[in-house]
Amino acid sequence: MVLTREADYAVRIMERLCRDHTQRVAACTLAQSAGVTQRFTLKILHKLVEAGLAVSFKGPHGGYQPAHPPEEITLLQVLEAVEGPYMLSRCQKEDYTCDYCGDGCRFQRIYNEVTALVREKLGGYTFADLCRQAET
Repeated sequence: MVLTREADYAVRIMERLCRDHTQRVAACTLAQSAGVTQRFTLKILHKLVEAGLAVSFKGPHGGYQPAHPPEEITLLQVLEAVEGPYMLSRCQKEDYTCDYCGDGCRFQRIYNEVTALVREKLGGYTFADLCRQAET
């Protein structure tokens, strides 16, 4: 499995926002630092704002800031803001019906276990941790 480009860019954008978390950063600056078009950056920022992870400020002194201190924003939150809830298999969705196993899916328990481990690990990394690692 590979993260989508959107998820990868969202992580880069949030990392840049958290680096100077008390300063507002313009969308064009975020786009440039992430190596993404401004249009795609704005799409990602919209999702981060909707998820309550970033705040948007309008006007000549506008820009974006993290909505919370970097210690409170996890890698999992950012990934799920753009990708939706992380799960290993589509059979974990509540509304999914498996044609192969029916209601007694023998794989679902394993998928649930692996999903929980990945979510726990991604939720354990904050952007404060990631920014510190970038400084060393």
